[in-house]
Amino acid sequence: MGRYVVRRLLQMIPVFIGATLLVFLMMYALPGDPVRALYGERSVDEAQIAAIKAELGLDLPLMQQYWNYLLGVFQGDFGTQIASRRPVMDVITQALPATIRLTVLAFLITVVLGVGMGLVAGLRRGGKIDRAILFVTLIFISVPVFVIGYAYQNFFANTLGWTTPTVRDPEAWTQLILPALVLASLSLAYVARLTRTSIAENARADYMRTAKAKGLSRPRAVTVHLMRNSLIPVVTFLGVDIGNLMAGAIVTEGIFNVQGIGSAVYRALSFREGATVVGIVTFMIVVYLVVTLLVDLLYAVLDPRIRYA
Repeated sequence: MGRYVVRRLLQMIPVFIGATLLVFLMMYALPGDPVRALYGERSVDEAQIAAIKAELGLDLPLMQQYWNYLLGVFQGDFGTQIASRRPVMDVITQALPATIRLTVLAFLITVVLGVGMGLVAGLRRGGKIDRAILFVTLIFISVPVFVIGYAYQNFFANTLGWTTPTVRDPEAWTQLILPALVLASLSLAYVARLTRTSIAENARADYMRTAKAKGLSRPRAVTVHLMRNSLIPVVTFLGVDIGNLMAGAIVTEGIFNVQGIGSAVYRALSFREGATVVGIVTFMIVVYLVVTLLVDLLYAVLDPRIRYA
């Protein structure tokens, strides 16, 4: 196990460098001069622009800037905003709690409803419930998230009045239920379908027939044997989906006015604050890589046959 973890950590290094370099080049090389962009069409003294660049290290060669950025990241410094000189880490720590709450709630909804629907559909494959679940999940997959968001907002908030149209207090979990349902809709559909397929396939496996032949009750056979073997591909998807949920929060947070990471990225893009975008995306890459490693290690818990060399 120890060797496997070390090997995976070493494999993460080129992935991290490649992903952060790509984002860095997109923000600093392609859009043009980030300092001059802050002033728009206004005339500005070239000496002032040069001084700002020198202060932030933007007058250095591009790869030297990236190297300095990497060194800062390993020290907990994710860059500095160009306009306000505010550390990007401050922006992340301010916006992250709201996004974490929204992501956790959406993840729980995905796991509970997605796995539950998939289990019911898989055990009743070909029946009316199965077809109904497939139809509902097809709608979630086909309809864009922003359409679902505005539809939920209009129906549950404006028509029924069950909640507020926008989130006024991001610390209130009850106000995050509606945006979490929207954020989880696509992932829930995929998890339900993936669970259904896995359950239906494993239900016909030899070990299930053996369990029934030994007199094991159906609920115990399903929970102890069927679910444990069927959840391995689902866990893989859920591990990857945590990063997708945090990234997908950009649209959901915009619809429901949640002041989280997504809103911070949107504002940074609007004002061409490349340092903020690069810093937040770098943080997301780290979270994604760590979660992926934890999911790989969880395989051994779900299936004892899996061993890491």
